[in-house]
Amino acid sequence: MSVSQVQPKFVEFIPEHLEVGALYISRRYSTASHLCCCGCGLEVVTPLNSAKWRLTEAAGTVSLAPSIGNWSFPCKSHYWITGNHVRWARAISPQMIAAVKARDRFDAFELGRLRAGRVRAIAQHTLGVWNKAKGLIKSWLRR
Repeated sequence: MSVSQVQPKFVEFIPEHLEVGALYISRRYSTASHLCCCGCGLEVVTPLNSAKWRLTEAAGTVSLAPSIGNWSFPCKSHYWITGNHVRWARAISPQMIAAVKARDRFDAFELGRLRAGRVRAIAQHTLGVWNKAKGLIKSWLRR
């Protein structure tokens, strides 16, 4: 039986057994999970980050973007969760699924590249601060 509405449940850890119609959200682990809204019973995991899904909250409701396309599930369900409501989307061709998966891989790669660049920049800044402090200490000790 398909689900037309989800109930957000904010948790630290996603439970082992999920309830039908519940959308479990772990802010700590930036993840949301629910049972597929088509009723097939498979678990849908949505990583919450800029390369995957965004969670928005408004007036006690939640929305996930972009749509949830369960391309690897036998049901191939495709829907949006907007304001706790499930909005069904049209089926997508195998070619379009391949294009979406390619875009997802690219987005994940770019996110990793950006994060690596930030880590590198922080390390360089820290090294610069340390070298400056070391120079100041040496000059102070020479006095």
